[in-house]
Order: sequence, then C-alpha cells, then structure tokens
Amino acid sequence: MDKEPLYLWYAYPEDLLNESAAEACAELLSDDERARWHKYKFEPHRREYLTTRALVRTALSQYHPLAPKAWYFKSNVHGRPAADPACGLLFNLSNSPGLVVCLISRGGEVGVDAEPYDRAEKVVEVAAEVFSPLELAQLQTLRSSERLDRAMSLWTLKEAYIKARGMGLALPLKKFSFLFGGADAPRLELDPELDDEAGRWRFCLLEHAGHRIALMAEQVTEPELELWEMRPSQAAPTQLPAGEIRWFPASQTTGH
Repeated sequence: MDKEPLYLWYAYPEDLLNESAAEACAELLSDDERARWHKYKFEPHRREYLTTRALVRTALSQYHPLAPKAWYFKSNVHGRPAADPACGLLFNLSNSPGLVVCLISRGGEVGVDAEPYDRAEKVVEVAAEVFSPLELAQLQTLRSSERLDRAMSLWTLKEAYIKARGMGLALPLKKFSFLFGGADAPRLELDPELDDEAGRWRFCLLEHAGHRIALMAEQVTEPELELWEMRPSQAAPTQLPAGEIRWFPASQTTGH
C-alpha cells in the first residue's frame, strides 16, 4: 500500500492587505471566531488570526467533503485544536506576522512550528531556560552565526514535538533533546518520564519565506510531503515543488 502523504500548507497575512481577500476570509469564520477576531486591537494581529482560521478551514476541505465554512473545532485541555466531530484528519498550525502554516495528516499525530529568522537572537537569550543540558553543551561549542542557526532549529523542533504530543508546555522542555553530530544526526532523545518512544517520530527542517519550519510526524518510515500555497488567501491553491527533504532519523535499509 502506498504511503499517505503529509500536506503542508502556506498562507501569508500580508495578502489580506487586499480588502476583497480579507472579506472572503472573514466570510468563513464561525461566530466565535468572528468575535475573537474583532477583539484584536492591532491590524497585523487581526490579519494573522484571520489568515490562520481561513487557511485551516480551506486546507482541510481539500481532503474531506465539507465546505470551509462548515468546519467545527474543539481544543483539548492544553489548547490543541482538532476537528469536531473527528473525521480522520489530524492537523497542526503555526502562525507569525509573515507566515501561517498548516500541517495535515490522515494517520499519525503531527506538529509544526514556524519562526522568522529575526527571532534567532531572542531564542539564544533564553536558551538556558528552554534547552536541555545536552543541547546547551552542543550550542556552546558553536561560533556566533552557527549558534543562531542551531538555536532556531532547536526551538522549532522542540515546539513541533510538544505540539505533536498535544501537551504544549505541560511537557518539560529540558526533558528531551535534539542532538546534532554523527551519521544519523539530528536525533531525538527522551527522558523516560515523558512516556514516549523516540522511534515513533520522524522530523525535518525546512526554510520558507524567511522562516525556519520544523515538522514532526508520528510515522515509522520517512513520510512523503506535499507543499501547497494559497496566495492570496481564498485563491485557487498551488502545489509547490517539494525539492529534497531530509527526514530524521533516516530510514534504515538492510542488504541481503
């Protein structure tokens, strides 16, 4: 049986500077979403929220016979959203002022995080609070520019993992490590307290629109990944070339 791909969708809040595009997205909101949208005081935050809600609704409708406006959602105790009722599609979202991403799976759990490059110095400033001792030890051996790059990778990977687990910051960030170096790097190491097996996860890092993006997927083999873009929001979706994507840990092949 062929593997079911993962689907990663991109949308861009600045596209909603176009009034007609913003109106089309607003038409998709539920009453609760509309009320929350109006509570944002600043336009950039309003565009970011509107883009996020429109993207998840439109993207999910590509894989299920439900109109974008007809979706309902619920959140678990840690705030992770899911379709309500369940429909066999799992998804995760990440948003920033410049980019919104939605990762969709038909099978295992998924997590995604996207961070703009200009946050790298802030991540380094809080490294001691969010990275494990093993991660910090590796980070401190790097030169300044390499340290910024590594910090972005660590932060997005850790965020993608806790989101895939559906527990957010209820998972202690220092109890798991993404370690670089060696033939199979990067690799995930978990404290036994986390009640998880590293071998059930595959992860990768991508670059797009000035952002570092980390994907986490509950799959024992390397996933296939389709990339899609809506630009402007509510325009016909466009499939983007995936290029070469490296998933970790790499699948092991055995000879005979």
